[in-house]
Amino acid sequence: MFARIARRYDIANRLLSGGMDVWWRWRMVRRVARGQPTDILDLATGSGDVAFSISRNVASANQIVGMDFCQPMLDEAVKKQAADVRKRYGNIRFQQGDGLALPLPDDAFDAVTIAFGLRNMGDRHRSLSEMHRVLRKNGRVFVLEFSRPQSWFRPIYLFYLRHGLPWLAGLVTGDRAAYIYLNETIEAFPDRTALCAEFLAAGFSRVESAGWTFGVVALHTAVK
Repeated sequence: MFARIARRYDIANRLLSGGMDVWWRWRMVRRVARGQPTDILDLATGSGDVAFSISRNVASANQIVGMDFCQPMLDEAVKKQAADVRKRYGNIRFQQGDGLALPLPDDAFDAVTIAFGLRNMGDRHRSLSEMHRVLRKNGRVFVLEFSRPQSWFRPIYLFYLRHGLPWLAGLVTGDRAAYIYLNETIEAFPDRTALCAEFLAAGFSRVESAGWTFGVVALHTAVK
C-alpha cells in the first residue's frame, strides 16, 4: 500500500494535515536534540522527513540511520538526499529493515525516533521490544503518533477522518483505499494511557506523553 502512494506521500501529508505534520515532527526533533544523541535510528522513516530534520537540527548527530520496510518509500528519501546541493545530509544512511526484527546490533543507538509508524507495525510489543534492544543504556525512544483528541473536538475530527480525509486523499494520490486504512488504524489505536502501559511492558521506564493540537497527536518518550 505504501509503495503505491510513495511518490505523492509528502504532498498528501501536507494537504491532509494542513501543514501541521511538519510542525509536529519539528517539535519532536527539538525534544530529541535536548539529549545530544550522537547515533540515532529513525524507524519507519518513510520519505525521510524526520531523518532530514534531525540532520538539520540536532547538532550532536554523528550517524542517522533511516530505516523502513517499504523500499519505494526509501527510494523517495534517497532522491531527496541526492538533490541536496548543500550536502547537509551526509550523516544519514537509509536502509531497508523490518521493525519487528531490526537488522541492527544491540545497544547501538542513543535515540530511536518513529513518527506515525508504530500504528502500522503488525505487533507493537515486538516493535517496541526491538527499539529497546537497539538502544544503549539510558537511551531514549521518541514516538510521535495519532491519538485520541479532546472530547469536544472528537466529533469534528472523526467526521474529517471518515469522510473528508479519504475523499481528499483520493484526489491527491488516486488511492482512496490507502487512506481508509489510515482512518481505521487511527481509530483503533490505543489512547495515551494504554500506550504508556505498552512501553512499560516492553521494558522501558520513565514513560511520558504529551498531547498536541487538541490531542490529535501525542509524543511519547521513554528511557531504557
